[in-house]
Amino acid sequence: MNVYILLGIVVWLYVLSVLKRAQLSAFFFIVGSAGLFFILTAISRPYWVWFFTHAVIHGVDLFSRITNWSNVMLKTGLVYITNGHNPVVMSIDYECSGIIETCAFIALTVFFPMYKRKEKVFYAIFGLVFIYLSNVLRLIIVITIVHFGGGSAFFLAHSVIGRLVFYVLVIALYYNVFTYSQLTRGIYREFLDWGHHKQ
Repeated sequence: MNVYILLGIVVWLYVLSVLKRAQLSAFFFIVGSAGLFFILTAISRPYWVWFFTHAVIHGVDLFSRITNWSNVMLKTGLVYITNGHNPVVMSIDYECSGIIETCAFIALTVFFPMYKRKEKVFYAIFGLVFIYLSNVLRLIIVITIVHFGGGSAFFLAHSVIGRLVFYVLVIALYYNVFTYSQLTRGIYREFLDWGHHKQ
């Protein structure tokens, strides 16, 4: 690990301890979540970025095998989208991994003061899976539009429609979790009830 990252973690932990002793809960949340976000993004390279990227690649590959609308090169992350005219090559890389959105969500969840520890663990895992599935859905939408609309539709599909769908879903997740709504409470209770029934 980089020495600057280690130094940053030490300073961050010290500032958090000062804010906690001073009972400045709002600043504790802001400094804690912002600091954890930067730490997670810093230590996510290269292994976690690789893992998230390849998880998305395999999700898209499953869709491609079912529909035959594209071919995925698992090692390189290249997606050859077939259509009636000319195939389009899309690269699944760092930007498509969803690592930034995931790190931000986890950082906010860890320091969100309204939840207990078990709830934080639940929502962190739930959010990670939700963001992953939203990201795969975004790329599936891109493949579908390009397959039927041709190469000229790639920019609209990838940069506009796909991103819009992804960020609307992520914003909906953030809104429901961090407004402490009845919906999120309901999801957590339903999960607990399901666990009791399984036993």
